[in-house]
Amino acid sequence: MPADKKNIDKVKKLTNELLDADYKYYVLAKPDIDDYTYDMKMKELLSIEAEFPDLKSPNSPTQRVGSDLSNDFPSVIHTVPMLSLANSYDENDLNEFDKKINNLLKGEKYRYVCELKFDGIAVSLVYKNGLFVEGATRGDGIRGDNITANLKTIRAIPLQLEKQKDIEVRGEVFFMLKEFYRINDEQEAEGKPRYANPRNTAAGSLKLKDSREVSSRKLNMFCYFLRYINDAEQKKQISHSQNLEVLKALKFPINNFTKVVYNIEEVKDFCRKIELERDNLPYEIDGVVVKLDSIAQQEKVGSIAKSPRWAIAYKFKAKQAVTKLKSITLQVGRIGTITPVAELEPVFLAGSTISRATLHNSDEIERKDIREGDYVKIEKGGDVIPKVVEVVKQKRSKNSKPFKMPNKCPVCKHPLQRPEGEANYYCTNSLCAAQVQGRMEHFVARTAMDIEGLGFQIIEKFIGLGYLKDVTDIYRLAEKEDELKSLEGFGNKSIENILSSVERSKKRPFEKVLFAIGIRHVGERTARILAKYFKNIESIKNASQDEIQDIYEIGPRIAESVYNFFKVKSNMQMIDKLRKAGLQFEMEKSTTVLNKLEGLTFVVTGTLLKYKREEVEELIESLGGKASSSVSKKTSYVLAGAEAGSKLKKAESLGVKVIDEEEFEKMIK
Repeated sequence: MPADKKNIDKVKKLTNELLDADYKYYVLAKPDIDDYTYDMKMKELLSIEAEFPDLKSPNSPTQRVGSDLSNDFPSVIHTVPMLSLANSYDENDLNEFDKKINNLLKGEKYRYVCELKFDGIAVSLVYKNGLFVEGATRGDGIRGDNITANLKTIRAIPLQLEKQKDIEVRGEVFFMLKEFYRINDEQEAEGKPRYANPRNTAAGSLKLKDSREVSSRKLNMFCYFLRYINDAEQKKQISHSQNLEVLKALKFPINNFTKVVYNIEEVKDFCRKIELERDNLPYEIDGVVVKLDSIAQQEKVGSIAKSPRWAIAYKFKAKQAVTKLKSITLQVGRIGTITPVAELEPVFLAGSTISRATLHNSDEIERKDIREGDYVKIEKGGDVIPKVVEVVKQKRSKNSKPFKMPNKCPVCKHPLQRPEGEANYYCTNSLCAAQVQGRMEHFVARTAMDIEGLGFQIIEKFIGLGYLKDVTDIYRLAEKEDELKSLEGFGNKSIENILSSVERSKKRPFEKVLFAIGIRHVGERTARILAKYFKNIESIKNASQDEIQDIYEIGPRIAESVYNFFKVKSNMQMIDKLRKAGLQFEMEKSTTVLNKLEGLTFVVTGTLLKYKREEVEELIESLGGKASSSVSKKTSYVLAGAEAGSKLKKAESLGVKVIDEEEFEKMIK
């Protein structure tokens, strides 16, 4: 039944009221209605849209709650690349930047805009006729992921503009700290691990497949870039600061700390002031961004391959804290690698509480003379990964003793071994519980067998309950479906999803299976090279170490590791069980008769427009060519995209022919 005028008018009224409430709450931080009134208006709008579906607009406020549809995140090619910024770490770098600007502008007067450098995720928002139609991540700068549905859940982002404009707006998605702490408290209450930091959590949230869950996380955004899609309007732009005022008038969230300054000394004053204010802000920042204000001068100064010349990021020093190192514990990885970890008195640093930090290996401990009971200075590398910088030796106890690496595995008590020439110790027992857990986590990973639902906590639980003893048991879980569904904390749907994903994984190609079984030193690329060369697992098993090493790009260390892997009885038993379970242990026979690239070796470098690097390398190999990771005199061609670096220079110095995508496509056609 079509909607009558009364309901049409009511939808318009409720939509405008809710959008206005979102703007006042999330952008101005000045709400004028309470949560109950807002919820009642939302409920009424949902009710009318349910009765009259033709009144539901893609940009209705009701669409911010998300849907349960799975996003495949197709790629979006940015019309104008999203360049990264050059970094500076001290005021001398700012002086050099200003000197270059002055030289390039040849005496013209200029001014800067200083903005906070938010520790978030860069995104692009596209509006057509005033409606939000597409949102994407920065990605590699050339292409990003289409996450429109998830971005619609962010209430600071307007879904429709008061003016029918065709524009692109860019900005940073982030968490307010109080929201990040709320999510972490919920994680802890549910017995789940706390998230490490707001930035990574925001990035993970934007990639969630259920946009309802994204909505519940209450992400926020600040905008800092405006581009008119219409060329005529684009040419009318005068300054960056003016564009920010336009964005503010269009009700986009603009940060209030942004300031226009007239010389580099004022830039430095701004940076000093903000660094002092940093800990008082309700969100994480890691520096200040400095931009030429004049759009005409930005165009005159131009860009280099990776970044604009007219802007620079002034990065604050990593935050540090001093705390007590209570003990040094050892973690065991999937191939037995022993990693020492500092167990610390909890200390708050850069937005999160730190209680552990990596010590890398025994050589690092010895070099820094780190001892249990020491007071140590820690910092977050890049404000993300905690590490021990140095020992505060003035506070060291007289009774302290140098740390001595134990000779037995902390989990299974088997002897540890340190191969000649390596920094790491290894547990020699392949059946060690920690290794079993690590191998399973590696096996189910997206880049390996891609089994969704089997996260580390579920694997740990299933191991504890006896359902999983090694990776082959994953393919016997279906036999225990009824038992699994009866487990506390598991619904029928979650178990069905895991079992469906297990079944789908049987179709993963041979190269993925070869990577998943966890041969030491064999990464994704090496697995692909071995699979393409030998075609099936039997040929690899029967190959000599010299035959393996003779393959282009396979060195002696990898060859020895592959050869030894197939001489271990338990590894062969695992492969037999996985083969019987239905996994792919040979290459699919290609139906193509094309060998256009036979005998040619390519190196791919830089960012391509039409292909991801893995895709083009697979295409090269499917047409009989070889894809290499390093340039040499034997290289036939270097396929270079945007931001090509050292490999391009090496090709030019060796006289290797460099081609672009267009030339490559002519070759394969």
